[in-house]
Amino acid sequence: MNQAGTRRFRAFTSKHLDQLLQRAGLADDERLKVRAVATVLPFRTNAYVVDELIDWSAAPDDPIYRLVFPQEDMLPAADVARLADLLKAEAPNAEIQAEANRVRAQLNPHPAGQKELNVPRIGDEPVPGMQHKYPETVLIFPKQGQTCHAYCTYCFRWAQFVGDADLKFASDDIDQMVAYIRRHPEVTSVLITGGDAMIMGEPVIKRYIEPLLELDQLESIRIGTKALAYWPQRFTTDPDADDTLRLFERVVESGKNLAFMAHFSHPRELESPLVESAVKRILGSGATIRTQAPLIRSINDDPAVWSAMWRRQLRMGLIPYYMFVERDTGPQDYFAVPLARAYEVFRDAYASVSGLCRTVRGPSMSATPGKVCVDGVTEIAGEQVFMLHFIQARDPSLVGRPFFARYDPSAVWLTDLRPALAERFPFESADALLTV
Repeated sequence: MNQAGTRRFRAFTSKHLDQLLQRAGLADDERLKVRAVATVLPFRTNAYVVDELIDWSAAPDDPIYRLVFPQEDMLPAADVARLADLLKAEAPNAEIQAEANRVRAQLNPHPAGQKELNVPRIGDEPVPGMQHKYPETVLIFPKQGQTCHAYCTYCFRWAQFVGDADLKFASDDIDQMVAYIRRHPEVTSVLITGGDAMIMGEPVIKRYIEPLLELDQLESIRIGTKALAYWPQRFTTDPDADDTLRLFERVVESGKNLAFMAHFSHPRELESPLVESAVKRILGSGATIRTQAPLIRSINDDPAVWSAMWRRQLRMGLIPYYMFVERDTGPQDYFAVPLARAYEVFRDAYASVSGLCRTVRGPSMSATPGKVCVDGVTEIAGEQVFMLHFIQARDPSLVGRPFFARYDPSAVWLTDLRPALAERFPFESADALLTV
């Protein structure tokens, strides 16, 4: 195995940022502006991403570079200028953080009602570290899993990583989480998420998984992870890789489906032999791997990128699952692709792959009422409209119901749309927005 497969994990954070930016050929003032953005949006990467995935000769236009390194125009120019001036003047850290927090507050750190509508309760008490948006599925946020091997610049969970306890979902009280699930027999699936569940070592992740194996009501355990793309050594040469695979085998042997929800944003993330080895080991445990990613301007907004990615995933035994629309949080304006264009990218990529790749769904918005899929653009009674349906919904009666919105070529999110052929959308009623 090559050196990349045997060396230990090494993280790079904002204190290494200026040195790394020099490799991209950025001038002094450009690096300062990027550092200003990084006071607001978190930066973290690692040696595998830096040395094995990024084509530095193409930076800063390289898609993997753009995937992990902040860009100066991700935030309003006036905000970047104020922060850059503070950094240049070597202002006190408290002053810099106060300005960074002001900017963060404008970026919708918790989209889709997750702080208000998704928090489960036992009696009147909220259960920390969990979300319950859909009746059959709960999300668990392990306290030790609220970081990643590297951060994606588009990540909708960016608020988990900025050190503000008020913005973070996290708990290590697994007994309380299990008690909540027992009280809700409709829950049949648990998603362990973050951050990245696979940042945790085997002794820690086992503490969260083992109690779930005793819950007969559960049919599946899902693990949300970018580790296959950003640190495949987690499953091959890390000291606890073998123990981790044995834990996966125990989940499968318990009769539950173990599904990896693996995030791959670009085909290059699949090219390393390390990824192929990690995938084979995970599949060998009896787990399945489903792939998903958002459609991101300047990184993967090209049908050829998606079709290449899905075809490669199929050859590797992975199941293409979701193309998401970039969520309405963080630097959405920088990364967002209009819904009309998103549908075209999906349609053209979907049309160029075999039926075995057409397990993928999208483009899908994980919005407040549920997962809304853009099915196409058509004309009805002389009016051009978007065709949409709910893949999943807070109100299960909405699932699968088609509805229509006026065609708007500039719309990038559900809230930008207006109803067509009806006075209101089917979810625009008090009953449809009740909490679970």
